Amino acid sequence: MDATDPLEETRPFSLFSSKYLKKRPAFISSPTKTLIPEEEGKNRKPFSSNDLETFEELGLSEWATQTCKELGMKKATPVQQHCVPQILKGKDVLGLAETGSGKTAAFALPILQKLSENPYGVFSLVITPTRELAYQLAEQFRALGSSLHLRCTVVVGGMDMITQAKALMQRPHVVVATPGRIKVLLTANPELPAVFSKTRFLVLDEADRVLDVGFEEELKVIFQSLPKERQTLLFSATMTNELRVLHELSADRAYFYQAYEGLKTVESLKQQYVFIPVNVKDVYLTHILSTMEDNGIRSAIIFVSSCRTCHLVSLLLEELEMTAVALHSYKSQSLRLAALNRFKSGQAPILLATDVAGRGLDIPTVDLVINYDIPRYPRDYVHRVGRTARAGRGGQAVSLVTQNDVCLVHEIEAVVGRQLEEFACKEKEVLADITKVYKAKRVAMMRMVDDGFDEKMKQRKAQTLRTLAEKEQLIVLAHEPDCTGLGEAGSLQFNHKPGNEGLA
Repeated sequence: MDATDPLEETRPFSLFSSKYLKKRPAFISSPTKTLIPEEEGKNRKPFSSNDLETFEELGLSEWATQTCKELGMKKATPVQQHCVPQILKGKDVLGLAETGSGKTAAFALPILQKLSENPYGVFSLVITPTRELAYQLAEQFRALGSSLHLRCTVVVGGMDMITQAKALMQRPHVVVATPGRIKVLLTANPELPAVFSKTRFLVLDEADRVLDVGFEEELKVIFQSLPKERQTLLFSATMTNELRVLHELSADRAYFYQAYEGLKTVESLKQQYVFIPVNVKDVYLTHILSTMEDNGIRSAIIFVSSCRTCHLVSLLLEELEMTAVALHSYKSQSLRLAALNRFKSGQAPILLATDVAGRGLDIPTVDLVINYDIPRYPRDYVHRVGRTARAGRGGQAVSLVTQNDVCLVHEIEAVVGRQLEEFACKEKEVLADITKVYKAKRVAMMRMVDDGFDEKMKQRKAQTLRTLAEKEQLIVLAHEPDCTGLGEAGSLQFNHKPGNEGLA
């Protein structure tokens, strides 16, 4: 490919650069311009009055439709109506739909249907960006495939690698993994790549995050271990430049479903703010939490911007005798799973989390989302508040806004197309407990010093910097002129063979 190739300008994701694609796909004769938001609506698959609504009409077997009924899935959602038949036909699919729209079942059901016709392992590899989402996807696969005696393995960081490698050697039907851990296992054990040599499906869930340039090296290893003859399914709630490029390069060979109207929130979500001085943020937070039961709120997720804040606020709530669990990346994987399970089971009605919980988690009892810290990017706000008001249910999101957050809130309002409503609360009632909260905050800060959290953070950051430096060195070596890179066997390619066309 010529170094001046104009297509290079539309490829922000380096897997599409000339370093990795030996030749331009035959079906691309001229550069295509990047889609702009106004044009995206024109490419969306239209809804018609004869859309398939029942799972029987989608072409699923009786066992699959019966499982859906038992799980309370009465009729197919739009993303399922459009994508399930295309996947069953053998098409590669790029699906964009809002959070809570049923994307997981849209790819899990047809995969399980094909598995029931020809059961072997590893039949499907599902890549997702976070550990918690990986476990949730595995639970959903097991539920939908309960009548098949499905064997599903989760491969994520923070767990014993030897145990994970042994589990993969048993060739489970479905493997759900995060990019980093599966890459480490594939490179450390020369026998493992053969386990995926006949994999039929590759799924990238939350594809906008997985295709981020930060996962480039991981994806290279994964693609090199997979066969060319496979179906590739990409699902996301957010349109990004990387996904636009994939759509452009795949032309009409991959099925493209788009029910995406930008970063929008659902109508059933009540979005509010409370404008406060920064020094009383904890006081307002505890007041809102104390009124949960009176307002009929079953459970709440509080989003913060850093692991340190997450840990500190969890200690504060503990001092105030509020039952809460914390979820952040400085916790071990076993503690993260335990915290999430306590929250899901209702033992703890409050979950404190960084944005590690902002993607994909589906917990029906979440009635309230609190933005303790306003996210820097509007897309993160949309994903956070999307943890409530899912599948047509109602929900509430309250953002604690200080004088430093006004510009961020205005940007969020501009992107989602809605103004946040003011949250009604009586200042006198809120500040009545200010002394109690301040005392608890001082105790929490002393406890954090005693448990050495800040020191652990410093050590962790130093380790992360060393890892990043090693990774950058590997990238430099991989991009040397004498290195063949991914080539046709390792890249995210487009298959030209009749009957199995599209993304490969």
